[in-house]
Amino acid sequence: MLREMPQLPDKERTLAAVRAAIDARLAELAASQQASQAGATHSETRQENPKDTRAIEAGYLARGLAERVEALREAQATLAGLRLEPFDAGDGMGVNQLAALEADDGDERLVFLLPAGGGIEVNVDDETVSVLTPQAPLGRALLGCAPGEEVDVKTPRAAHHYRVIAIA
Repeated sequence: MLREMPQLPDKERTLAAVRAAIDARLAELAASQQASQAGATHSETRQENPKDTRAIEAGYLARGLAERVEALREAQATLAGLRLEPFDAGDGMGVNQLAALEADDGDERLVFLLPAGGGIEVNVDDETVSVLTPQAPLGRALLGCAPGEEVDVKTPRAAHHYRVIAIA
């Protein structure tokens, strides 16, 4: 039996919060990447002996940060033109849908299935909303679901069972 449908946060405001979180993280990482890159080429990081790996390590750090910056820029571009559609029960859960889930232990969680930005959490209407992508195990399991359906998800750490309470 389905419980009373909870009030889900507004999808437009939630998407705006996700975009703002990506923008903030991108600015932060871009500054770190620039500083790291400057440090990797600074004369102080020059190799002083054959076992000195400071320059190599600084270069790896700068490259890793550059890759993360690029991934965030791609997520930013993907979400910039995203149009949200209302939930159609005939289609089941899809990308751009917000859902309330209940875990076996009774904990509830809100998830927003988006094409980019997986792993980001935002606070909207005093609720924490986690962004999932269809590539994530839970995101993949939720595709096509309707309220009342249950999904099992196996991750490297554990197996999880969720019931879909509501979708918007």
